[in-house]
Amino acid sequence: MVADADILFAAYRDGVFRYLCRIVGYGEAGELTQQVFLRVSRGPVPSVDDSGHRAWIFSIARNLALNHVRDGKRRSVAVQLSETAGPFDRLRAEPPTQETAAVLRDALDRLPDLDRDVFLMREASGLSYDEIATACALSTAAVRSRLHRARVQLRQALGPALRSGQTLGGVRLYDRTGTGQRSS
Repeated sequence: MVADADILFAAYRDGVFRYLCRIVGYGEAGELTQQVFLRVSRGPVPSVDDSGHRAWIFSIARNLALNHVRDGKRRSVAVQLSETAGPFDRLRAEPPTQETAAVLRDALDRLPDLDRDVFLMREASGLSYDEIATACALSTAAVRSRLHRARVQLRQALGPALRSGQTLGGVRLYDRTGTGQRSS
């Protein structure tokens, strides 16, 4: 069981940490990441494929983050992404300015909790729609709907920054066509 937890830690720690940074801030994300994997190591690892493990781990991370925020602890004041290669590195032309990062943080904070979690699991951690659905106890269709709604709200909130050409540190606010319309 410990060997399984070690393998899962090595495979998913960076994604969990990036996700938690966006929810609780850089300073507290490390501690919560440790708590996630402590829970993983103490309990039985489900007999599922890799995407099932990832969804299970992110559901633990999401629940811990929600409890942390609900307990009245301070929300994020700094956002920092890992320097390791990730699925969205191709989108990072340059880091966001402090002003754009603050606007992004505020816009993320204004999203409903579940929409924000779905968005961050997809864009900051690279989970598939099915993995997000499992982690958040939603249908895949609901994940797609919530992700679309979150992107629309973020595009509206970040309109001036997007129009000025500033990048947003790997956060994709448009669908694959780049038009803001759903692709088929």
